[in-house]
Amino acid sequence: MAESARHLVEEVFGPRPVRQWVLSVPVPLRFLFASKPEAIGPVLGIVHRVIAGWLADQAGVDRATAQCGTVTLIQRFGSALNLNVHFHMLWLDGVYEPVAARPDKPRLRRARAPTSAQLTQLAGKIAHRVCRHLVRKGWLEGEDESAFLSDSAGGDDGMDGLRMSSITYRIATGKHAGRKVATLQTIPADNGSPEGDAGKVGGFSLHAGVAAEAHESQKLERLCRYIARPAISEKRLSISPQGRVRYQLKTPWKNGTTHVDFEPVDFIAKLAALVPPPRAHLTRFHGVFTPGVLPFALRASLRLFKFAPGEFVRQTRSCVRS
Repeated sequence: MAESARHLVEEVFGPRPVRQWVLSVPVPLRFLFASKPEAIGPVLGIVHRVIAGWLADQAGVDRATAQCGTVTLIQRFGSALNLNVHFHMLWLDGVYEPVAARPDKPRLRRARAPTSAQLTQLAGKIAHRVCRHLVRKGWLEGEDESAFLSDSAGGDDGMDGLRMSSITYRIATGKHAGRKVATLQTIPADNGSPEGDAGKVGGFSLHAGVAAEAHESQKLERLCRYIARPAISEKRLSISPQGRVRYQLKTPWKNGTTHVDFEPVDFIAKLAALVPPPRAHLTRFHGVFTPGVLPFALRASLRLFKFAPGEFVRQTRSCVRS
């Protein structure tokens, strides 16, 4: 985790401003992405084209010439060891534009931070395009908010039952299968204001409230370490007096819940649901960070020659095409 974070900070981003964008998807799509990891790549392509186009417009750069870059880390887990496929995207906080007089020195044009209204608009555009794509692929049926998963959305590895139980916080095995996972509420409920600004449309949620300036390398490294962390913290794992596996939440839920309890076999089932399928890459590089898609001068400027062969995952030929 620490090495991965340091590598991203020192060898990928360097002294450049970075903003984190986080996209959460509706429960049915979490199941689809967990069962069909091949569905993630095209969906991320849609997401990145939408955000990249918006960044180019905000920076005042023509979409046809703008170059942006992002690293996406796909997280499969939630705070309660539940299966929750979502996307942490670290974007350069602006776009590169070519400079005719200095082709070896492309200029980074900054973009303003998105407002809540802009995030909502972007989330709506992403939701519409993603659902339209999945309908065409046959994984969704219906339209927009009335869409539902088709029969072909399930996996072929016999894990679908464990996945759905994990996604919906339910017990997967034993005589209590189907019931909600046991929780402990040890503090009063918090009925305060909802969490910070986010765009929410039809189960899609888009956040972009965390950023690090070019000189804030330590802040960026802390952010990278956070999103690259493993699913389980051993420090918060214990055995209750009744012999159940108890896991402490990193942040209490608003209803006062601080721990979740599992029977030992169900705990193993929860871990099994979190394991990604073989050859499912959890880190994706896009735009100027993708090999073979940018001019030599820009690649040299970004110091991208230090990656080991095969470390990149080719994701999209351009993150600015609309």
